[in-house]
Amino acid sequence: MTPLYGLVLAGGRSSRMQADKAALDYGRKPQLARAFELLAPRVQNAWVSVRADQRDEPLRARYPQIVDGALGGGPIAGIVAAQALHPDAAWLVLACDLPLLDGATLDRLLAGRETHRIATAFGSASDGLPEPLCAIYEPASRAAVLRHVAAGQLCPRKFLMTHDVALLEAPHPHALDNANTPQDAEALRAMLASSEPA
Repeated sequence: MTPLYGLVLAGGRSSRMQADKAALDYGRKPQLARAFELLAPRVQNAWVSVRADQRDEPLRARYPQIVDGALGGGPIAGIVAAQALHPDAAWLVLACDLPLLDGATLDRLLAGRETHRIATAFGSASDGLPEPLCAIYEPASRAAVLRHVAAGQLCPRKFLMTHDVALLEAPHPHALDNANTPQDAEALRAMLASSEPA
């Protein structure tokens, strides 16, 4: 059986947010902590993807880490580093900044996994394109990811768009909404507040 490992991507610079997205709290706990707690019980082992200069940052230092290497940049650097460490594993890759993500969404991804495809992902609720940062990358994807990066392509969505991917529908349309700016964060906080019982 192919092992399924988990990777929470937390190596971003959060420049548009003007604050560390991994540490943002949407009324529960830091986003990184929440993402790791959702992911870890559903995989055999889980790690957090970080840049080398983030290794000792107190929040990230709580978790097992995989440090981005020289190949790639942004989220795909974390995927490349994880696949290099355990090339025979499948990887459930998860962005750390998905405040509306829930266990049911991850369970749907796992239930819909198609191991003969290069990856399994959700189609975006807005445009139907693959969502690369809540997806399962099979071991067979590694060589293709490396070719993608070698060609100067660093966008994981474009990678999925050009390969054999199983596309699923998320259980609810906002499950994979993320926040890149302070305004985005406020909008998601308002959405969370409106969904809480009175």
